[in-house]
Amino acid sequence: MPVYNEGRFIEQTLRQLFEQEYPADRYEILVADGMSTDKTREIVQALSAQYSQIRLLDNPKRKSSAGRNVGFQNGRGEYFLVVDGHCYIPNNHLLTSVAECFRTSGADCLGRPQPLDPPDLTPFQQAVALARGSRLGHGGDSLIYSDYEGFCSPVSNGAAYARHVFEKVGYVDEQFDACEDVEFNYRVERAGMTCYTSPKLTIQYYPRENLGTLWRQMVRYGEGRFRFIRKHPKALTVNQLIPVAFAVGLLLVLLYPVYAGLLGNIGVLIGKILFAGFGLYFIVLLLSALKLSIRKNWMYFVQLPCIFFCIHAGLGLGFIKLAVTSSYRM
Repeated sequence: MPVYNEGRFIEQTLRQLFEQEYPADRYEILVADGMSTDKTREIVQALSAQYSQIRLLDNPKRKSSAGRNVGFQNGRGEYFLVVDGHCYIPNNHLLTSVAECFRTSGADCLGRPQPLDPPDLTPFQQAVALARGSRLGHGGDSLIYSDYEGFCSPVSNGAAYARHVFEKVGYVDEQFDACEDVEFNYRVERAGMTCYTSPKLTIQYYPRENLGTLWRQMVRYGEGRFRFIRKHPKALTVNQLIPVAFAVGLLLVLLYPVYAGLLGNIGVLIGKILFAGFGLYFIVLLLSALKLSIRKNWMYFVQLPCIFFCIHAGLGLGFIKLAVTSSYRM
């Protein structure tokens, strides 16, 4: 469990792990703390006095990627499951299901659904979950919102690993501050290892609570995607380029007065094409928001277009931002 300043939520998540119907002497919980400045450490230390399964480990590098490695390198078990400090475990059979899936499938790693639908969400969080679970808000090449069971690519949703995986592919790349799991799972797949996913392993995640935190999350994901593609160029897909193209188009729209004056008729033509394209985009955005709102609740109709735009622009601009700054450093 790699954490940093999860004092608001970590006790709930830990207690859900303590309540698992699994022998207490057969599993351990390694909390890799990135030197939290809130009450995270105090909470974990207090719980460790009650529950022998828990160990608090330092993660001085603070990044989640480094925290994962702290756990992987210090764990004593045969299997390793990554659980965030701010999530909801919907039943007490998770650990039993993990052990069972490893045993029956013979897979090297396991994937899991990660829907954004835990209890007690605010209306805004519900709208984010609705957007992220849709094709427009997440794309169609990921299984984290799917109930599919069977063998699959681990790239999008791998979260549990047999010990021998690390012996073969090494550990998580600590240069990553986002998408570190995607990059690690990509190496797992490239090494020819198998992944099995099951809805029995579902863990529910909490969406961001407002547009500002959602924007920062999407920018970080965009930066993570750039690092991933820079390291593994062959992994580039059209889906990954769509937000980048969107962000480039958005920047060109904002710069229209500049290049229209410099390029004359050609600049005006470029502007017309871009404005027409974004006009079509906003029509699709509104229609998607309308469709989801009719299906779920009309109160989401106002929020969804803003959330969709935040997702697309954040991913694209995060990618571009790191691409530009990396080129500048070189």
